[in-house]
Amino acid sequence: MLVWKEEYGIGVDLIDEQHKHLFEIGNRAYSILKDKLCIDKYDKVAEVLEDLRDYTKYHFKTEEDYMLDIGYSNYFAQKVAHKDFVDKLDSYDLNSIDELTNKEIEEILSFIFKWVLEHILKEDKKIVNS
Repeated sequence: MLVWKEEYGIGVDLIDEQHKHLFEIGNRAYSILKDKLCIDKYDKVAEVLEDLRDYTKYHFKTEEDYMLDIGYSNYFAQKVAHKDFVDKLDSYDLNSIDELTNKEIEEILSFIFKWVLEHILKEDKKIVNS
């Protein structure tokens, strides 16, 4: 699970709030996965991952619009990174997630968490420091 820290903020309130929401959605999937009493666990994880995918697309649009508004010089590299990540999220077959083990789902969540955190700290921080 990821805990939001103020140091993750980039200084743009709307984008920071959306980043926090991405953490919340991802953590919700992880909590469901770890809940031994949860009925239809895999269906619920799939629903949350679908929410995460959809919200990520919405967030990237917001972020890309902001970059265009401020004339961010690294816009196209960010857009490509966003597209690659969305393509990866789209590649997961959420209809067959119940065929995966907890470990495989944890690996998917770990990849998502790691990518989002690294992207915020390495790429998104550059937006306001340019």
